[in-house]
Amino acid sequence: MQVRVKINMNNFWKDRTVLVTGAGGFIGSQLTEALLLEGAHVRAFVRYNSRGDPGLLRQVPQDLISKAELIAGDVRDPQAIQSAVKGCEFVFHLGALISIPYSYHHPAEVAETNFMGTLNVLLACREFGVKRLVHTSTSEVYGTALHVPIDESHPLQGQSPYSASKIGADKLAESFYCAYGLPVTTIRPFNTFGPRQSARAVIPAIITQALTLSTIRLGNLDSRRDFTYVDDTVSGFMMAAQIEGAEGKTFNLGTGQEIRIGDLARLVIEKISRPIKIVVDEERLRPEKSEVQRLLSDNSLAKKFLGWQPLVSFEQGLERTIAWVSSHLDLYRPGRYEF
Repeated sequence: MQVRVKINMNNFWKDRTVLVTGAGGFIGSQLTEALLLEGAHVRAFVRYNSRGDPGLLRQVPQDLISKAELIAGDVRDPQAIQSAVKGCEFVFHLGALISIPYSYHHPAEVAETNFMGTLNVLLACREFGVKRLVHTSTSEVYGTALHVPIDESHPLQGQSPYSASKIGADKLAESFYCAYGLPVTTIRPFNTFGPRQSARAVIPAIITQALTLSTIRLGNLDSRRDFTYVDDTVSGFMMAAQIEGAEGKTFNLGTGQEIRIGDLARLVIEKISRPIKIVVDEERLRPEKSEVQRLLSDNSLAKKFLGWQPLVSFEQGLERTIAWVSSHLDLYRPGRYEF
């Protein structure tokens, strides 16, 4: 079982009413858990399905998640979002379709969910006068780095339907701050990783294969990424909601360090201590012009303005993730290419 350390927010969140959209996802479930630990009254908005499946909220200890109000719906439904937002002081908007390969196959669904879903959240937050909306962006909006490290003024490049949908959502959030004075802050995580992440992401994809197979199949081995442990990303979200004057601003949450995917795979193999071969799987390669070769953050604005900095080193986070995946292999299908 994952043990989450309570984040000391000086009781800021105690008895606050908070909505988290995308609460059933990787980051959303951990943010929900952290807020509950801080004493917040959390409404956890998850995408409806006929199984009544709350997603990764299943991994939150029962005595804790039982304190949350679970709401099933769809961010594309304005009435569902209005009902969820009403009465909340703070809103964390993480609800989105986040798979880049999926966006190649279903660009309309991804665009509608990520753009119109965000519009619905913005409209509801304006209508009900929330104190702060924290909107979730992604480092993918930058595309392949034109300069490094990437600061928040780096040009935005829509190299996939997913990244284009998030650029549009980011600009909607910006427009609501400029046009209506909506107190919205945008957080731009750089490749968050850790326990609970699905194998559609590269680190759990490598770990699950390394633990169970003789070959690790990957896409581009030369691309480089800036990986941030999930606990640090969660603390950044919470800081962005409570720091005065953060409205209208965008903050990168990254470590300022990068690693090649091929080197990452070799590091995992070294830690697992099994003889494993690495091969390039053509199915996992992005279209040439859509490939993002390098993402390396400049996190100086978040450090200066929010007082945020990553506390978990990449190797520490990787070891924790390997340990968690090792004890939860039943949740994965090693070797299968996940969208």
